[in-house]
Amino acid sequence: MFWRRSYRRMFNKDFNSGIDTRLGWLFFWVPRLLLLLLFVDLLYVATIWPDWGGIKSGPVPKSKLIEQYERQRKQKGDPHLRWRPVPFASIPEHLVRAVIVAEDSRFYQHNGFDLIAFKEAMDYNLSQRRAVVGGSTISQQTVKNLFLNPSRNPIRKWHELLMTWFMEKKLNKRRILEIYLNIAEFGRGIYGVEAASQHYWGVSAFQISEGQAVELAATLPSPKKHNPKTQTKTFSSRVTKIKSWMTPRKEETAAPSGMGSVNCVGFYTFIKSSISSASMGIFSVRSTGPFGVKRMSFSSRMPMASSFM
Repeated sequence: MFWRRSYRRMFNKDFNSGIDTRLGWLFFWVPRLLLLLLFVDLLYVATIWPDWGGIKSGPVPKSKLIEQYERQRKQKGDPHLRWRPVPFASIPEHLVRAVIVAEDSRFYQHNGFDLIAFKEAMDYNLSQRRAVVGGSTISQQTVKNLFLNPSRNPIRKWHELLMTWFMEKKLNKRRILEIYLNIAEFGRGIYGVEAASQHYWGVSAFQISEGQAVELAATLPSPKKHNPKTQTKTFSSRVTKIKSWMTPRKEETAAPSGMGSVNCVGFYTFIKSSISSASMGIFSVRSTGPFGVKRMSFSSRMPMASSFM
């Protein structure tokens, strides 16, 4: 019995010592390995870091997504690239409004990240037990399309967040919209609102109607499958929802009881004034369902002057 107790004490002592050694090794090496990985990643980011001064003005650059399409087109047998960037002044306001309402209705309020939309998108995804909607803003989508790749790995997402933060510091909202509307995908090999308008209706983007603008906005979440040519049920449903969001309801435009002569500005009117004069801050958004859907509601905050545009 004595030798058994002695053996157990010796075994426990050796076992505990082994645990302490392993923990010490982890505490010593893991932080150093993480720092090394961070250093290597920052070196990589430095190699792909854009010249913000060159992007701030001038012609819209060709995105990495477009370049990737050009490289892979012949191998996959895809149609020729359709891409014709146009200046922001050539894009009608009703098209800009439709895209903002559909994709990122707090665009003039946030600084690149919409945490409320992200949280609600995650809540919805959890309720559906699958990834249905995302919380990416127009700014994040612009960075992903322009500089990165469409993969969903965490490292790419980290690069997207980092570049989005810097882009919002370097570019104004007008320029971000101009780039996004000229590089967003609207179908297989179709990039930008000008090429999309020419492909689907044979007219310039400046000439499309409000209904056609809504259809282009409804194309963005899944352009190859749901677009003005396929006219799927999902696409038609999204078109209807975007139209309803762009039409203020009576209760949203009437002055609240007890507020006298104070008027509430309709969401549609607010987006128009935001594009024209960069007003911001009187509405909020709530994600509601699949296909990137968002629904607008009004907050009590008054418009604030900004220098985004």
